[in-house]
Amino acid sequence: MWSQGVRRYAIGMSRVAALLQELQQTSAQPIVMGLERVEALCARLGHPERRLPPTIHIAGTNGKGSLCAFLHALGNAAGLKAHRYISPHLVRFNERIVLVDEEIGDEKLAEYLEAVRGPAQELGATYFESTTVAAYLAFADHPADLLILETGMGGRLDATNVASPILTAITPISMDHQAYLGTTLAAIAAEKAGILKPGVPCVMGPQRRAAAEVLRARARELGCRLHACPADWRMEPEAEGFAYISNERWIDGLQPALPGVHQYDNAATAVACFELLEDRWSLTDAQIRTGLAQARWPARLQHLSESPWRAHLPEGASLWLDGGHNAGAGAVLQQWMATRRQPVHVICGMLQDKDHAEFLAAVGARAASLQCLAIPGAALSTPPEVLVSAAEKSKPGAQVAESLPAALQWLSKRFAPPYDVLICGSLYLAGYVLGEGAAQTGQS
Repeated sequence: MWSQGVRRYAIGMSRVAALLQELQQTSAQPIVMGLERVEALCARLGHPERRLPPTIHIAGTNGKGSLCAFLHALGNAAGLKAHRYISPHLVRFNERIVLVDEEIGDEKLAEYLEAVRGPAQELGATYFESTTVAAYLAFADHPADLLILETGMGGRLDATNVASPILTAITPISMDHQAYLGTTLAAIAAEKAGILKPGVPCVMGPQRRAAAEVLRARARELGCRLHACPADWRMEPEAEGFAYISNERWIDGLQPALPGVHQYDNAATAVACFELLEDRWSLTDAQIRTGLAQARWPARLQHLSESPWRAHLPEGASLWLDGGHNAGAGAVLQQWMATRRQPVHVICGMLQDKDHAEFLAAVGARAASLQCLAIPGAALSTPPEVLVSAAEKSKPGAQVAESLPAALQWLSKRFAPPYDVLICGSLYLAGYVLGEGAAQTGQS
């Protein structure tokens, strides 16, 4: 029986990989904006987007994944059965589709990908469109109290925007994906605001003025109740943790599990979401405290205390991982580095479509040293020499690292602990650190 189970698992894994590869090759371009294909694909498959659980739809530039994690944890604390959809994944595609508290199994995932494959090929659907509709099939087939649905890159033309949510939420907007979303903050905000629906309430997280004005105007146009920070709710830091303050509620002593002061805003946004849904689900202060303290989200200032990569570092050196990759994320990491009481050495890898200069300017300004490397297995990884050149103004002396083990070993030989090591710049690099790379290191 055991050997049969292992064989089924192996077959399921290979079938999932083959289907995903096939769907990637379906579209001539990896990103094609528009809802026409995803709407047609849903229609071919019986409109699963109309049978989703009550949905919170999330857009923004920074903090979307963390907000998803906090919402899921709050739902769990309140006894709700919650599904979750996120992208991209770090190690396994299954991470994108969470049914209640479990990543979708390979057998089920293969079944839904198989159902999507034929119509997707006929319609020329993109990889993200095809896999999003496969997720809709999974969510429609598994009853739940709540679906937490994260957009991919944008909002208005995002494949997730065919859902009919009970609430939308917009996390902080900054410059990213300018080739697709626009070259100004207002233009990008307009794309993110595309998830707002007539009469559906919206929670607006902290925003720069240009973005906030666009979101407010769109909410007025559609008749959406806007629960906005800081007009309607706000976060106030305390000696430990923060207080959530709104016109209706004051909850102090909140201590989210995810590290970094920036997570206070993400956690407070999650509380604001449930406050706006209190007619449907009323959470007690105790449930909110418990939920925020139990949230888990990898590659968001994740402390790799048990990682095999630690073997390359001496005792007293701490290893951290973050997948942030744009200007807003760079500012957050700079803020976190400023709170550390020991030197922070940075190891960075980035993709070619990211703003290297702004990100590296932020992290380089606080880094005790900066090494840049190519992301293993990423065809669009930026050459490390380009990153070093971009970092010259903020961090003279930045250098190329041949590999992650080489970068860690260089630090080990050159600096005496205590110090922190921060690996950052890309979710693809984070996926390598947590997945294949960790496995290889653990075997060495």
